[in-house]
Amino acid sequence: MNTEKDFSPLTPNIVRALNDKLYEKRKVAALEIEKLVREFVAQNNSTQIRHVIQILASEFALSQHPHSRKGGLIGLAACSIALGKDSGLYLKELIEPVLTCFNDSDSRLRYYACEALYNIVKVARGAVLPHFNVLFDGLSKLAADPDPNVKSGSELLDRLLKDIVTESNKFDLVAFVPLLRERIYSNNQYARQFIISWILVLESVPDINLLDYLPEILDGLFQILGDSSKEIRRTCEVVLGEFLKEIKKTPSSVKFAEMANILVIHSNDLIQLTAMTWMREFIQLAGRVVLPYSSGILTAVLPCLSYDDRKKSTKEAASACNHSLMKLVTPEDDEDEEETGSSDSQPREDSPPKTEGDTNVSAVTYFGVCVSISLSCVLPFLPVFSLLDSADRSQVTLDLDGIVQVLDRHLHDSSTGMMTRIAVLKWLYHLYIKTPRKMFRHTDSLFPMLLKTLSDESDEVILKDLEVLAEIASSPAGQTDSSGSCDNSDSKLELQVPDGAKAGPQTVVGDASPSTPSMNSYFYKFMINLLKRFCLERKLLENRGAFIIRQLCLLLHAENIFHSMADILLKEEDLKFASTMVQTLNTILLTSAELFQLRNQLKDLRTQESCALFCCLYRSWCHNPVATVSLCFLTQNYRHAYDLIQKFGDLEVTVDFLMEVDKLVQLIESPIFTCDGYRKV
Repeated sequence: MNTEKDFSPLTPNIVRALNDKLYEKRKVAALEIEKLVREFVAQNNSTQIRHVIQILASEFALSQHPHSRKGGLIGLAACSIALGKDSGLYLKELIEPVLTCFNDSDSRLRYYACEALYNIVKVARGAVLPHFNVLFDGLSKLAADPDPNVKSGSELLDRLLKDIVTESNKFDLVAFVPLLRERIYSNNQYARQFIISWILVLESVPDINLLDYLPEILDGLFQILGDSSKEIRRTCEVVLGEFLKEIKKTPSSVKFAEMANILVIHSNDLIQLTAMTWMREFIQLAGRVVLPYSSGILTAVLPCLSYDDRKKSTKEAASACNHSLMKLVTPEDDEDEEETGSSDSQPREDSPPKTEGDTNVSAVTYFGVCVSISLSCVLPFLPVFSLLDSADRSQVTLDLDGIVQVLDRHLHDSSTGMMTRIAVLKWLYHLYIKTPRKMFRHTDSLFPMLLKTLSDESDEVILKDLEVLAEIASSPAGQTDSSGSCDNSDSKLELQVPDGAKAGPQTVVGDASPSTPSMNSYFYKFMINLLKRFCLERKLLENRGAFIIRQLCLLLHAENIFHSMADILLKEEDLKFASTMVQTLNTILLTSAELFQLRNQLKDLRTQESCALFCCLYRSWCHNPVATVSLCFLTQNYRHAYDLIQKFGDLEVTVDFLMEVDKLVQLIESPIFTCDGYRKV
């Protein structure tokens, strides 16, 4: 540095001492600068004050010479001390050159910069808040400094700044959030720790409502939650826990919609439990607001349902999410958009009152919680809610197509766990109950996989699968015209409606496939495909055939099942399979408790319906001689049974035939064929 250059009002002795390599001499110079500036303050000479600061900044703090830079830093700190409460008028000129030294390659100089800025901030206190962003930006870099002394110095400055923010009511959160949102994605552990500590401090300040900006930083928080450092994860868990407590206290101010997809995205192994816990609370607090994100939520939740006890907490949270989400689907979701618009021309009794002067916020009550939905803040990639003008409330739309796609994908995935498969089937059943009209648009694509699921190794999965298929086959929403009958011209048989079946318009169909309020066009299709599956998978028929048919008899009424299967088997070209199937059906008819009512109906052939049923069964039962004779015994057609037995001698005697005869002989000795009286036929 040119010592002959004019640095007035700084004296040559001060300039010389500021450039000295010894700290003590630079400190003496700083004391002289402090004294000089105090005189200017007393004189109210702001021009000279700015001139001193400008010289210390440009000629010293930003000098190429390291000792000069150190002198400039201590000189700027001395200026701030001398200015006292007036330092706020010169903070920009004081702070900027010091922050520039934060990037110096010399660790000692970075430390002196921390020390200088600490003294400046300590004197200015709340006056530094307008410059908070640049201070935060500089500190966030020093938080990851490799030098321990620099890091220690930055921590002192950091604590001082936190104290100032905590005690002040003038913190500009709006200006700070964009910087926070940017820095929260740092991968450096120290920087992450720094960010988390600041969020925790801001969250604890009563006058600062960070919850309003949570959607902007939640993604970054969950990224930090996956950090390899246990300490950072623990601190982040504390922060998220504080936010969740506040969400529960003030759900009306929470932007649930903007955070729903963030939780879905972060439902991975490392942070799954926390994401599931948040998701559970969101569903319970926000209610139907989360329905547009159902497919994403299910994608995250369903796999967790098959976790073992090692992840019991996550499994329980996922189960609660799944149960709560399912409860949100109502029959209203089966209405088309145009129908919804017309049906809502009159306000509902439970519609919330309109808030005057608020066109961007709708108040909706879900689960007893009044939720305020900000429509202007929804993220661009999230579904948009539409407002119903008449009721002035948010009309959320169930993402049925997305849900069905997720459920179908899990059914197709061979690695899906048993509890997940059960949950998928429960969802399908629930959707067919609540939204049957819309669900039947997907039935043709779902049907093959539902049939394939009958081969599942779990009985519980098969039971749920049968419930879904039974609902498809019996729902009035699936009612269409069809043709093909059991008794083509001999009779007009109305299939029986099981007890507890859904009420609906009675239809009696003759010369057509079985169709009643509980049987639609899919019923006959179901029976055809079920028998095809039994034909292609003989092990399925052997191991689970009786189990499946008995359950269907409970779900769809035994007469419907036997009537339709008999009709289909009558046209079966594979005679061996037809004989085996008839034998299976006959054994179920004679021995199963579920078929008690049907057996009694066949024993009494006094009505037209029972006679028509016998004729329908008899035609197909002729595929198997022993089954035909047993049907005659059951219906008390003893003379005809006698005539058939006379023909046994003309048949080829095989091992299978002898075994069937042996079973019939054993059944004859049981109460199955017992009747109140003898009837000649």
